[in-house]
Amino acid sequence: MTEVRVLSASGQIGSGFLESSFARGISLEPHVIACDGGSTDAGPAHLGSGKPHFSREGTKRDLRLMLLGRAKVGAPLIVGSCGFGGGDAGVDWMRDIALEIAREEGLKFNLALVRSEQDKAYLKRRLHEGRITALNPAPPINDEVIDRSSHIVGMMGHEPIADAIEKGADVVLAGRASDTSLFATVPLMKGANAGAAWHAAKILECGTACVVQRKRPDSLMAWVRDDHFDIEPMDFDVRCSPQSVASHTLYENADPFLITEPSGTIDTLDAQYEALNDRAVRVRGSTFRPSGRLTIKLEGSELAGYQALIIGGVREPFILRQLDSWLEGMQDKFFARVQEMFQGRLGREDYDIHVRVYGRDGVMGSLEPLADQIGHEVGLVFTITTADEAITDSIAKTFAHFAVHYPIPEWRGLITGIAYPMAPTHVNRGAVYRFNLNHIVEPDHPLEMFRTEFLEV
Repeated sequence: MTEVRVLSASGQIGSGFLESSFARGISLEPHVIACDGGSTDAGPAHLGSGKPHFSREGTKRDLRLMLLGRAKVGAPLIVGSCGFGGGDAGVDWMRDIALEIAREEGLKFNLALVRSEQDKAYLKRRLHEGRITALNPAPPINDEVIDRSSHIVGMMGHEPIADAIEKGADVVLAGRASDTSLFATVPLMKGANAGAAWHAAKILECGTACVVQRKRPDSLMAWVRDDHFDIEPMDFDVRCSPQSVASHTLYENADPFLITEPSGTIDTLDAQYEALNDRAVRVRGSTFRPSGRLTIKLEGSELAGYQALIIGGVREPFILRQLDSWLEGMQDKFFARVQEMFQGRLGREDYDIHVRVYGRDGVMGSLEPLADQIGHEVGLVFTITTADEAITDSIAKTFAHFAVHYPIPEWRGLITGIAYPMAPTHVNRGAVYRFNLNHIVEPDHPLEMFRTEFLEV
């Protein structure tokens, strides 16, 4: 019977894991160690700016333990979506950390860098060929959208990673990649059942997110066999149940049973979840349906402008009774001040002031069912965005003072309506980004959109 042991170090490199849990996983002699490094969950800024989400210190600590563990068992180590956004800057950032660790620990390994950042000329050619189509939802796409993107990545499947390992890589640092592909690659290379391999990878991708009560990010092991896989957390103080594993199968999916990958679909409709003991679960019955056509998801991010943030609170009952009209009137009257400041050079379309009302509908917005049940106080978060950083700063400074004294009919004289918890009242956030691509492209070959570099460390 085929058995491939896959160790997930944690749900995301940089978020941490117990050293004791990881050591237990290494003692079970995994055939591969893998860890995800990124996501779109935190928004477009990391892809747009090339800046990582987690700290260098936390990432280096995690990667050090992974590299040392890999050296003990001789198994490949795979980290995907490096730097969170998965662009070239993220791969380079992770490469530099790996090289630093290798020097400090005296480690030797063959390193592969699999890059997923896309060539804009290639994408425009595919667009004109009709080989780029929109996912739902997706903004319009044309040559101008591609050109103004700060960075565009393609989400690779398992094939580029497998190619790097077949060519001798001990450590693979990949750009943007399907979370599951990181964990499915080696089982597929070793001939494991595709349904079991891909479904196990879906459970492994987030580390101990599949346990009954997650204490912290931590390590998880899967045993992938011919017609099933077993899953078990490496910390003896947490456990998996059939329900917790089945629940994670549903996580982040548009369909509860069908999970789309670049080369096909994981079908869990007939999956059965069985408790092996009080901590481990066996899953059988999953299948993988090859699609017949390869599709690579594109993620793009572009500069949206420069933003400042103002945080305040309102407890004044007369304002709370007319909060919406007060906020609307404040913005209408403020436009006249903008005209004065910039001598008519700035129109309403040249700046954006957005407010979230926490304590009413700040989280869910228009979907909030209890928006009419406002409490005795609310928090206000204003964002000011323009195309120019200096103009953003000027508007934010002026608006903070304008808003704090904006009157209501019940007032007489100068009264303060907003309490600001910070001084200065505004914080300049710098450049902010927005996603501008949510599309798929059809390449001729699974490797054509990805570039691999090899380094002997």
